[in-house]
Amino acid sequence: MSDVNDPQFSPFRMIAGNLTARPLRAVLSILAISIQVILVLMIVGLTTGVVNEWSKRVEGVGADILVQSPNASIFFAFSSAVMQESFGDQIASLPGVDEVAPTLSLMDQKNFVVIYGIDYKRFNALSKGFLFGSGGVFTSPDDTIADDIVAQSRHLKVGDQINLLGHPFTICGIVAHGKGARFFIPLKTAQDISGAEKRVSVFYVRSKGDTEATRAEILKLEPSNRVRSISEYMTLMNSSNLPELKPFIKTMVGIGVVISFLVVFLNMHTLVLERTREIGILKALGFTRSGIAKLLLGETLALTIIGSLVGIGLTYLTEAILKQTVPTLQIQITAQWLAGAVLLAIVGATAGAIYPTLRAASYDPVVALAYE
Repeated sequence: MSDVNDPQFSPFRMIAGNLTARPLRAVLSILAISIQVILVLMIVGLTTGVVNEWSKRVEGVGADILVQSPNASIFFAFSSAVMQESFGDQIASLPGVDEVAPTLSLMDQKNFVVIYGIDYKRFNALSKGFLFGSGGVFTSPDDTIADDIVAQSRHLKVGDQINLLGHPFTICGIVAHGKGARFFIPLKTAQDISGAEKRVSVFYVRSKGDTEATRAEILKLEPSNRVRSISEYMTLMNSSNLPELKPFIKTMVGIGVVISFLVVFLNMHTLVLERTREIGILKALGFTRSGIAKLLLGETLALTIIGSLVGIGLTYLTEAILKQTVPTLQIQITAQWLAGAVLLAIVGATAGAIYPTLRAASYDPVVALAYE
């Protein structure tokens, strides 16, 4: 008679056999777990990617100091134009300042893009300047410069007409991305459209070398303003440092764990009911309670690992598709969150399997064998 020491009772063989014996149930469980992994990775990847990409674009402008109003958001598109444009002349007069570029940052809600109203000469002077792929600078108040990413995604070329902020513009130039916004329009035009006459939302400042000393000089002009170095701004632009994003990320991760918990709980509960006689046979052959528990938890772990791998693969596939279809959308998937998503899947699945497993392990073999 066979016993638990027989090779056919190898835990790995039994787990594989049980999964293949119910392929539809196994596939559905794997898909549910993979959805949790995809949900976690995509939500975190999107928030991290957008925040990091925005900070790199701000850094690419070429300034080393940012001057904003006291209550301004670190996301410039959500900052009001409350600073007088003339304040830029006071900043420019300071001995440590090399260049100042007054900028009005606007969000086009319809196109969901950030638009900068700029004084072209001053903004361009902050760094090595715009790198034009085609076209050139503004020649009329209704001209706009687009970066190459948004031009590619919307199939724009020089001379095309586009509606921004409810106003028609003509593409006069296409430049390399990384200068803060996706579109650039003349500062006066931006002020007229937004009703912000002679006002701006941020001053980009380039110092002559001593950033901290220049920052202190600017603060003396108006101590209530927010004056940050670019290095300080870069440290702030992290999804973990943004209180507005934390509840959102935690909520979405929590939903993913709940999905995994419920799916595995229902799966294991019905699985235990279906296999009551089988469990009774195993116990009659000498399987202990811990042996039954290890077997069922092993099946859960196998499903979770397979589901996690499928989820990771589908996440990268989704990322590749989005990069082709929506180039402006940035997704950043880190090794830390890959491990975190798998760990969360294991935690949720294990929690869902505990009660059904304990119930199965407590079956009396005589009662289980009599179960129909």
